[in-house]
Amino acid sequence: MNRVYNNILRLSVLTMFTMTGCKKILDEKPRAIFTPDYFKTQAGVVGGITSCYGHMRYMYGNGYFLNSNEISTDEATWGQNSDGNVKNLDFSGVGTIDPASSNTGILWGAAFPNINTASGVIENGAAVGVSDALIAEARFFRAFDYFLLVQTFGGVPLDLGAGELKFNTSTVRTSKRNTVPEVYTKAVFPDLLTAIDKLPTSGRVVGGVTQTVARLFLAKAYLTYGWWLQNPNGIPTYPDAQRTDPAGHNAAWYFQAAYDTATAAIQSPGPFGLQPTFYDVSVATNDRNNETLLYADHTQSSSIYNGGDLSYSGGGFSTDSFAAWFEQWNYTNIKSSTSATAWAAVSSVQRAAVQSLGRPWTMLAPPQAIFKNTFADKTNDSRYDGTFVTRYRTNFVEAAVKVNGATPAFLYNANFLPVAENDPVLSFLNTDVGGVDYSNAKFNSTVGAGVLPGRADYVIEPSAFSRICYPGTWKLGPYRTDNNGGLGSPNGSLTRPFPVAKFSELFFIAAEAAVKGATTKAVSGTYANDGTARGLINVIRARAGKWRFDNGNNVTKIEDNSAAMIAATPGTIDINYILAERTREYFGEGYRWFDLVRTQKWTELSSSFQIAGATNPNDWKDHTVSTVSRTITPAYYLRPIPQSQLDGMDMSAADKKAYQNPGY
Repeated sequence: MNRVYNNILRLSVLTMFTMTGCKKILDEKPRAIFTPDYFKTQAGVVGGITSCYGHMRYMYGNGYFLNSNEISTDEATWGQNSDGNVKNLDFSGVGTIDPASSNTGILWGAAFPNINTASGVIENGAAVGVSDALIAEARFFRAFDYFLLVQTFGGVPLDLGAGELKFNTSTVRTSKRNTVPEVYTKAVFPDLLTAIDKLPTSGRVVGGVTQTVARLFLAKAYLTYGWWLQNPNGIPTYPDAQRTDPAGHNAAWYFQAAYDTATAAIQSPGPFGLQPTFYDVSVATNDRNNETLLYADHTQSSSIYNGGDLSYSGGGFSTDSFAAWFEQWNYTNIKSSTSATAWAAVSSVQRAAVQSLGRPWTMLAPPQAIFKNTFADKTNDSRYDGTFVTRYRTNFVEAAVKVNGATPAFLYNANFLPVAENDPVLSFLNTDVGGVDYSNAKFNSTVGAGVLPGRADYVIEPSAFSRICYPGTWKLGPYRTDNNGGLGSPNGSLTRPFPVAKFSELFFIAAEAAVKGATTKAVSGTYANDGTARGLINVIRARAGKWRFDNGNNVTKIEDNSAAMIAATPGTIDINYILAERTREYFGEGYRWFDLVRTQKWTELSSSFQIAGATNPNDWKDHTVSTVSRTITPAYYLRPIPQSQLDGMDMSAADKKAYQNPGY
């Protein structure tokens, strides 16, 4: 065992919070230290379970963990403010992935201490009178972490120093990696099967794990392992292992198991289900809704219990929630004029703790194909509007902007036309329309935007979207109830729960398994469909056609385009179509790298992209589009073992080299 794993004995007990009052929350008794003896008490075991929920904050909501699962995919490249923490993972010639500094160790450092905590709960729970259902929560989280690890690094250790899947308290500093089949068949599958059997259909607390979330992860693990066994593109694994299953099953068996497990959860959802519209899934006022099966929770009530400072957060490798900052550009550079006849610049959109704004870091930027191809249908499909901020609106009243000592009624913008509070000052257009004047000779846009006749808002066409200026991500943005009519605290750690798993993904898992050859059957119940890949996907697409609010225009919009969405679904569904639908549903939430690695489509779909700013990514006015190439080798389908892990082991240099994944 190595010193990384020993951290469990010093792990603070973080807890899960909820702002709702309909059910009790986890008991909060923060401790500075977990000791082995503490695990032999009921309070220690229950505290260990609470810690399992808390450890998700080290990953979900952490911007660098999000980055490692988005950068270098077709969803994201580096943004204008990126440093090596981001660029090194893009494979586009601006950096080199480094086991010491590329942040792929965030998962490693968070997962293994929690795995040991979960093992402590599992070993001691029954003896101190904890119920099987509570112990099943620990089994879920041990499987959850091992599933993340095996997807990211390949085979990983099951023995942390006391034997495979045993609670460890020793200080042994050696380690041996198990193979991918061993991790799945010894850890992931058995723990999830037990969790399904023992967990309740409704969580014991708000946000508590349930039978449904365990089914989702088991189905996804079956699906992922099926792909691994099949290995259509010959991607290497490590440690070396035959692509055979210890139980004697083939890839087809696992695809069928994934389909059957996912459809069973769809037909018996318990208290979970799809929200009526895509907007409802992500609007902050509806957080912790029944579509979100698992989340890393945060709270506005206390910085300690939030896991991050409520006033100012520096991000970093902690429990702070700041992922939403990564794909928000610096809209505060938008300027308007206090005069209708001569340009007198004033900031018309300032940072605010509201869902459409927040803190802009400009660390990730979406390639143009996201806007032109993936989200091509912006009329029927509500998911573009429910994902991006396409209009930035004035907030000069909230910002207490004064002109001659008084709050102005208007500012003046493009064409010297007036804009009142909450009017659009900059719009990202849905399509290239032509005729946009980007010269900035008269109206002085400070963000490289253009002007159209008769419009008070500046405009930018998709072909001008760059690394410095692009639609921000709306669905993960901040939400506070203490702004008190002002801008609030946009620089504070986010206080919203970060989504980890959603009920909607069950439909995608089943559809993907069907495409991979699983025998389908009609699905009954609330979400009845014919059970084919097309039938399953159309449940999601039908919901995407339903609108209740238009973010871009900031108005209520009651519209049902379900029929048009279903009619537009291809007659034959393939993997690329499912992957495109997954982006439309989960853009920017940290799914993409896992999706592309699982299906071995990463190289095909992400090796090149287009983006503006070809000459100078720091120049707002540079709308020159370039095609950027990435070099994605088969070795990159596994992330490097973090250097801190290697440094902490008391092993020979040769053994450490053999421990590291090839190519690093």
